[in-house]
Amino acid sequence: MQFAFTEEQQQFRHVMRRFLNDTSPTAEVRRLMETDDGFDVGIWQRLSHELGLSGLAIPEAYGGAGFGMVELCIAMEEMGRALLCAPFLSTSVLAAKAIEHVASEDQKARLLPALAAGDRIATLATTEPDGNPGLEAVALTAEPGDDGFVLNGRKKFVVDGCSADVLLIAARAPGTSGMDGLSLFEVAPTAAGLSRRQLTTLDPTRKLAALELTDVKGIPLGKPGEAAAGLQHTLDLAAIALANEMVGGAERLLEDSVAFTKLRMQFGRPIASFQAIKHRATEMLLAVELAKSAAYYAAGAADDQDAEVATLASLANAAASETYLQTAIEAIQLHGGIGFTWEQDTHLWFKRAKSSEVLLGDAAWHRERMIQETLRREQHA
Repeated sequence: MQFAFTEEQQQFRHVMRRFLNDTSPTAEVRRLMETDDGFDVGIWQRLSHELGLSGLAIPEAYGGAGFGMVELCIAMEEMGRALLCAPFLSTSVLAAKAIEHVASEDQKARLLPALAAGDRIATLATTEPDGNPGLEAVALTAEPGDDGFVLNGRKKFVVDGCSADVLLIAARAPGTSGMDGLSLFEVAPTAAGLSRRQLTTLDPTRKLAALELTDVKGIPLGKPGEAAAGLQHTLDLAAIALANEMVGGAERLLEDSVAFTKLRMQFGRPIASFQAIKHRATEMLLAVELAKSAAYYAAGAADDQDAEVATLASLANAAASETYLQTAIEAIQLHGGIGFTWEQDTHLWFKRAKSSEVLLGDAAWHRERMIQETLRREQHA
């Protein structure tokens, strides 16, 4: 694959960056991270209506713009640079892709237009309280009842789980294990027996929630027990999107650090002129560029429906998460004593790097999955 952005994609990136520079300065990020919802409804509406971002990768048949993963990942990368506080990952990536790949045509027509228009916030809950990101670990159960299905169990680390208007819950049939018996259910946020609790986390710029379900009624999306493949593909696409967000944040940290070293004086000259600083900046640049290559390649492979997209998703996420966190650590060091203060903004990206590192599985988990996917393909070759 020879990858290069088209002129239209470059223009889209330029528009995104200009808009986010105006609407997501660090002062606004600091304000929003102290709120309960964690985002500004007015800015979200502008993102949805002026730029069409909420429906960017939703098919045109359901009210979206119909773009692919490359465009979606350009948006995620720019949002990562600006540390945008918005329900884009939860609504336009996790929930929208889950509906697209699991739900029936009638359900897509009912749910996706509102998400594309930015009128509703949605999220996908797959992770159990133990934090295992794999679908094999799903333990929440769904049993047929007198009026549909009844869900019992808990979910944790649900992105925007307290502010979502639509909750999509992964559950399994009692007595099943692994990838068998998995279903996706739509649950109303006001459903009887549902409890939502905001989690106190290291990164207040991305709100996470814990859900507890006791005899909660759920509407199955698609055929019950057959959601595993669609859910897994959704998580793969989300891992690619998150990888691009992380490389955007890492590049921002690199640029800010280099700019600071050109201003900070020591022994009568900028510290950027010192060989040791040049070495560290060069190593950061190399790591960021390699992670960007992996993230871009995975996005392109997803649009090309590459058979190895699951492996590439884990590769991109593992590379980006390690690079983002290490770049954040280096950025704090290069800023010297001020880098450890609350007033300096570097710690905001450091916290996002740390939370993103484990959100959809850490680097070790993704590398293990890469090995498993490679062995599986060889066995079926």
